[in-house]
Amino acid sequence: MFRLQHNLLKLAALAALAGVRQADVLAQAQDLAADTQADAHADTPEAWNVHGQSTYIWQLKPSFPAPYTGPESLLPQRETAYSFSGTLAFGWRAWEGGELYVDPEVVQGKALSGLHGLGGMTNGEQQKTSGTNPTFYRARLFLRQTWNLGGDPVKVESDMNQVAGTVSSRRLVLTAGNFALNDVFDNNAYAHDARGQFMNWALLDAGAYDFAADARGYTWGAAIEYIDGDWAIRYGRFLQPAESNGLPLDKRIFKHYGDQVELEHGHKWLGQDGKIRLLAFRNRARMGAFRDALAEAPDNGGVPDVARVRTERSKIGFGVNLEQGLAQDVGVFARASWNDGRSETYSFTEIENALSAGVGAGGARWGRADDNFGVAWVRNGLSKDHRDYLAAGGVGAFIGDGRLDYRPEQIAESYYRIGLGHGLQASVDYQHVVNPAYNARRGPVNVGSIRLHAQF
Repeated sequence: MFRLQHNLLKLAALAALAGVRQADVLAQAQDLAADTQADAHADTPEAWNVHGQSTYIWQLKPSFPAPYTGPESLLPQRETAYSFSGTLAFGWRAWEGGELYVDPEVVQGKALSGLHGLGGMTNGEQQKTSGTNPTFYRARLFLRQTWNLGGDPVKVESDMNQVAGTVSSRRLVLTAGNFALNDVFDNNAYAHDARGQFMNWALLDAGAYDFAADARGYTWGAAIEYIDGDWAIRYGRFLQPAESNGLPLDKRIFKHYGDQVELEHGHKWLGQDGKIRLLAFRNRARMGAFRDALAEAPDNGGVPDVARVRTERSKIGFGVNLEQGLAQDVGVFARASWNDGRSETYSFTEIENALSAGVGAGGARWGRADDNFGVAWVRNGLSKDHRDYLAAGGVGAFIGDGRLDYRPEQIAESYYRIGLGHGLQASVDYQHVVNPAYNARRGPVNVGSIRLHAQF
């Protein structure tokens, strides 16, 4: 208040010396008071908020050449597909540093070829369990507790699953409950959101990151993060599905689980912000090994099946995740990931080594500040064990042509997102897939998409 009075007196004195009319002084004083009140309001932490989103994606796949088609192949004929999701996000600042969130959600859709025939699926909004009837469920119900440990204040904007306020640059954050593991891990400013960026599964996260999740992409667990300025380290343990790629979760978190640890460092290069993240994970569950399935196949009709040889196993993997600004609203990203590839895909998709890279750009440079453009390339691969399994006629959760002429699956994707104002966006997207499901005898495949997105 003293600051406001001082500024008003100063403005009046300067106006009198300059001979400015009293009405102009009053108008400027009112503007100054409004700005001061707005600043004070902006610094006030939100007690609660409500946000929401709705996303519709329509896809077209023209026919493509394929000399044969197997039980889990991408169908070679022309297909259309769609997905719809709607989410409400309720946030409440329950106590000092404590925030509670709940997100009810509805989904509906029809996937290309029943969500089969690709390592890198073309629609990150498409769930493994979605169907043509709307399905309502709770997506998230979690607590976030922040302990501020000192340092400079950091502003937090109001958003979905984020109440506005400030935190300190050095802090400890616990997130616990029901949420998506990649809400916390493997983030990337340019490739992490199918509702506004790239759509391919292999660009949303590290392709070989078989992270714990149910068939909708959510799980229960906890993550703890220590953040100190440009550095962050985080660890989390989460529930695995009761069965491979299933919806029910196995509640025995000390027997079957997904562990991950991530180290993050922020930096500046040529005056632009960048980050590097190093990830390691270990999954424990009842999984079938490809070599065991191949050894057992002669006694059971000759076709291997990992479902017949499931036992207690672990899977380990690693990832490197880079993002780097090049200029205002222009940046590049890259990811590299690997898992041991000995056992079946349990929660994500059938990729055991992956490279991806791309660029994202805002539209201010061509007079469209609310628009965005991106182009990216992906190379997905399989382990030797997995390749031999597929070549012998085995199938997995998503791929299996009955035979295999192995080549790495390669994907190019580009999108243009148009800002329509008031939280509305429309996008066009194109994906070109070479060697779908790692098979050089099939494809290439082209997929075009139209995306409509609204957020408040």
